[in-house]
Amino acid sequence: MARKEELARIWDRTLDYLYNQRPAFERDGGKGYKPGLETSIAVGRMYHEPFNRYRTIHIAGTNGKGSTAHLLASCLQKCGYRVGLFTSPHFVDFRERIRVNGKKVSRKFVVNWVAEYQKKAIEGIDPSFFELTSTMAFDYFAQRNVNVAVIETGLGGRLDSTNIITPDLSIITNIGLEHQQFLGNTIEEIASEKAGIIKHGVPVVVGNAKDSVRTIIARYARRQYAEIKFAQDTPEVLDAQMVDGKLRLKTASFGTIDDELTGDFQIENANTVLTAIGMLKRMKYRIKEEAIREGFATVVESTGLMGRWMKLGTDPLTICDSAHNVASMTVATNQLKKETYDKLHMVMGFMADKDIDGILNLLPKKATYYFTQAQSSRALPVKKLKTIASKHGLEGNIYNNVMEALQAAQQAALPRDLIYIGGSMYVLAELFKAMEEDGKIET
Repeated sequence: MARKEELARIWDRTLDYLYNQRPAFERDGGKGYKPGLETSIAVGRMYHEPFNRYRTIHIAGTNGKGSTAHLLASCLQKCGYRVGLFTSPHFVDFRERIRVNGKKVSRKFVVNWVAEYQKKAIEGIDPSFFELTSTMAFDYFAQRNVNVAVIETGLGGRLDSTNIITPDLSIITNIGLEHQQFLGNTIEEIASEKAGIIKHGVPVVVGNAKDSVRTIIARYARRQYAEIKFAQDTPEVLDAQMVDGKLRLKTASFGTIDDELTGDFQIENANTVLTAIGMLKRMKYRIKEEAIREGFATVVESTGLMGRWMKLGTDPLTICDSAHNVASMTVATNQLKKETYDKLHMVMGFMADKDIDGILNLLPKKATYYFTQAQSSRALPVKKLKTIASKHGLEGNIYNNVMEALQAAQQAALPRDLIYIGGSMYVLAELFKAMEEDGKIET
């Protein structure tokens, strides 16, 4: 018991160093955002640029990049590759960010790696949380001898900490307004930042881009002599229907696929992934149709993906989703309109740096709201949320945390109702943590 308690203390000290001693956007907002690649390059050199020891696939975009990354990783695993996966943020456990074939990085590795870094840290190099943890992931993948790593950007693209790799393939899922204080005030400026992941001569797949955004990305690709393929132009997904709780996809090249991720927005993600897989096949990746079907059908089990139109219960139907900006909430509310229920209960909380008015303007007025907030300094205070929501015709009560809000919704809901929980990945993180403590889920 004493040994276990000591290990727990060491783990807590390690996390404290990562979370509280390093500037972190997820905690500090703008103060934790460090644009530029100089520090990432310097820390990468300290570890002999481990990302050059295996193949990589780089994914940026406003929405869908997490689902895209997990789907692609799952498919490559089923094709027989040893696959690293780096995503953010995590929901419950820091180790969710760094996986090999779906298995989370060990606590021992994280503790030892951080201790080693503290010893070898060079004066004048002061990495942020994301700069440090992305290098940790790169080094872990090298030590675990992965064949390929799927790397999701954190924020933006051009100046993102992960943009020191030269991948086999770049993927941009889509472009919407987000993080304007860092990426630009217009969708065109944001598109330019996201397009910054495109490397010289490296092919790029774009999931969905229209008008000026399409023009900007295509122009950037031409300048980089990079082949570009817009997935929307020659869709791999020809038809999609819900069958037995899965999204059944009729595809052009891979037969019929049952996608474990549901919701209409997953059709676009699937189309992007299948287009990317077609490009990888041309690059002589070992791609098998049956393995792709298995990858889609088992993505949650294979990679640990959570929080994407995720069903938590029935009678009443209870769904949580990670939509947290105008673009993703537009898709989520459209999906809600397709659900069948008697009454809608919305458990909602947001980060203060989002376009709150834009999001609230999308939410259904014919619903009962349970306003809450994540336990984060970036969270929009729940009293302020209620005031703003009232101006948009959204009425409800306030609750100190997501579980109080959910319990109130569960008490009020009847079996044919629907409960939706969302607005922020941090709200979902606290929900999942509480559910894990109760033994209802495992992260």
